[in-house]
This record gives sequence, structure tokens and C-alpha cells, in this order.
Amino acid sequence: MDTERPSPRYEDIDLWEPADVLEAMLEGQLAAVAAVRAALPAIGRAQLAMEACLAECGRLIYAGAGTSGRLAAQDGAELLPTFGWPRERLLVLIAGGEKALLHAVEGAEDESEYAVKLVAHHAIGGGDVLIAVAASGTTPFTVACMRAAKRNGALTIGIANNLDTPLLREAEHAIFLQTGAEPIAGSTRMNAGTAQRITLNLLSTLLMIRLGRVYRGLMVEVQAANMKLAKRKEDMLSYLTGRTRPHIQRALAEADGNVKLAVLLLGGCDLETGRKLLTDARGRLRIAVDAMHAAGRLASRDHKQS
Repeated sequence: MDTERPSPRYEDIDLWEPADVLEAMLEGQLAAVAAVRAALPAIGRAQLAMEACLAECGRLIYAGAGTSGRLAAQDGAELLPTFGWPRERLLVLIAGGEKALLHAVEGAEDESEYAVKLVAHHAIGGGDVLIAVAASGTTPFTVACMRAAKRNGALTIGIANNLDTPLLREAEHAIFLQTGAEPIAGSTRMNAGTAQRITLNLLSTLLMIRLGRVYRGLMVEVQAANMKLAKRKEDMLSYLTGRTRPHIQRALAEADGNVKLAVLLLGGCDLETGRKLLTDARGRLRIAVDAMHAAGRLASRDHKQS
């Protein structure tokens, strides 16, 4: 496999000057970005399929081991505060469990039977989306997660850095990242890991945009877990509505911290109407705002005619 083979170019890297080592490693990182660019069509197709599943109530599930598992877990964890993705609709299956997020767990990536039990335990199936990530494309735990989820009707996305491997052959949507040999043979935390991280970032962020969790370039579903994020909510509302801080703070309090609802309240809606507009728009603020303005124009016209 390309990610495992030693490269003649780097066989004396331990004798190089530090500046030359850094230059070579940076070159590899840039090549990882290029590998993601080549995979953009596949990433786009995968996202469209994911969107169709997750527009309603399906779960987004990540599966991986080692570096790939940690990168997948990180991507999933960031969706909660940034985009307000519901905690109950996120699941991470990582070989070795939570302990593996910080420590290597011996033999965990080979536990294919345990992977199948995990999929059954969490009742993964139709309506769910499972993203399986493995640089090698052959990791037993990750492949087993994907196979079991696919058998149960879940949509499966495979991300790997070696072509013609089980993960890519059997996933419904395969994303191949051709990063080649690593500067340090087999150290897929480098080029392969960078390409995986970018791919996961692009895939999940595009999904959140398409599901209406971004409006006018702002993360309007952000969860105010600290003072900085609470202020960010107010700043977003100031930018979107032009209203003063006291008005914004009252609207946020009335909307129970919901930025989307606060935008509609500041636009003249009452609480019940604002909630209905968002429900009818399936949470997409742009559609709700357009409907609010259309209703306002209609009311104004009727008033003039009367």
C-alpha cells in the first residue's frame, strides 16, 4: 500500500538539515491538499446523499481507529457547538473507545466482531449515515463497522488513502485521497491525516450549510457555551438586523438564545409567528425571512387597499 511503503526520497531524512526536513514535510502537506482537490467531485456526491438522509431525523455516525478515528471524532465533536447539531443525532465509533482518543489501545483496530456488536447495540440502520475513515482502507474495525451498517440499511461513506481497498470498494460513496508515500513510512498522521482532516471538514461543513445551519456566512445555530460565543450571538444579530444591543438582548432572551428566532422577532414577528415561519421553512432562516417580508408586503398592500 502506498501509505506504508518507504520512499527512496526520504530514506536519509534523519541526516538532513532541519530546514530541509521542514521543507519536505511542508511539500507533503501541500500534496495532501491537492489530493483533496482531486476528490472534490466524490465529496460533493457524498454530501448530496448525506443531505437526503439527514434532512429529517437520521444520525450522523463516524467510525475509525487510531489517527483516522481521532480525526473523525474531532470533526463530529465540533458540529455540536458550531452548528448546533443535536447531540442525540451524533455518534462516534472509535476502536478502543474513548480511551483511544488520547492513548493507543493495543489490538483495538483488529476487533471486527466488537465493531459489529457496536453497530447492533446502537441500532444503526436506515436513515443513518456512517462515515468510515481509514488511511489503509483495510482496518478491520472500521471496515466491519461499515459493512454492518450497510447491511442494516445505513448510507455508507468510505474515506481512504489507498486505492482498490475494501473500504472504498464496498462503501456506497467512496472518497479516495491519493497522498502516496509518507516522509516517514507508515506515519499516516502526516499527509494522509491532513487530507482526511480537510475532507471531513469540507464534507461536514457543506452538509451543515445545505441543512440551513448557516445564514449569510454566519453560524446561526452556534451554541453559547461561553461568554465569547454569547457575545458572538449578539454580534451576529447586530450585523443581520442593525438593531441596538438592548433590543438584541431582549430578543435573544425571548427566543431562549435561538439566533434564528431572534432575527425574526427583531424583524417584527411575534414569538408564535416566528416559530411557525421557521417550522414551515424546515429551519432555513433565509426562507423564513423571505416569508416574513412577503407577509409584511401583503399586509401593507391590504392596508392601503382598505
